[in-house]
Amino acid sequence: MKKLLTYAACAMLFMGCAGSKPTNSKGGWVTVFDGKTFTGWKVGANASTFKIEDGAIVVNGPRAHLFYEGPLQNHDFKNFEFKAKVMTLPGSNSGMFIHTVYQEDGWPSKGYEIQVNQTHTDWRKTGSVYGVQDVKEVFVKDNEWYTEHIIVQGKKVTVKINDKVINEYTEPDNVERKGGDAQKKLSSGTVALQGHDPKSKVYYKDIMIKPLP
Repeated sequence: MKKLLTYAACAMLFMGCAGSKPTNSKGGWVTVFDGKTFTGWKVGANASTFKIEDGAIVVNGPRAHLFYEGPLQNHDFKNFEFKAKVMTLPGSNSGMFIHTVYQEDGWPSKGYEIQVNQTHTDWRKTGSVYGVQDVKEVFVKDNEWYTEHIIVQGKKVTVKINDKVINEYTEPDNVERKGGDAQKKLSSGTVALQGHDPKSKVYYKDIMIKPLP
């Protein structure tokens, strides 16, 4: 009986230790959307553009942006990887922002947008570093889930679609932009998802970030 109690106590201790480990991290990846709530995320104007259905963020409505404001690295990333499973509907447009910062309204003025668009009239397609190094080719279809994976390391941004590299952009040293584009450069910051217009409907799930040295 004593041996049985000792075994049970050891088993409980093991389970407790195992449970204390992060359950949302594998290979350095951390899940930043729990599939049920917007905990750790913040949206300003037109918040109704973002909803949660069946474990995914549904983006559909007037222009709006959902910013990660959670505890991971105090939502301020320099070198990191950012990926999500994405599904677009015909004619939809969205984007995944990097090195940005929360703002209440308007298009984010800081950082870069990585485009999400297969069949919208905008010729800049999925994987474009929007307005800087754009992609014209379409690699995936509407109504199908695919993985969009962004790697930011130093001055380089790499975009993968379903594990295939489709865009590599290296920012020139001492890059200068004018007017409203002055902050559109690599620095550090958070990530965000874009709601583009009421006719666009896009789904995001399995949203993950991996900080890098």
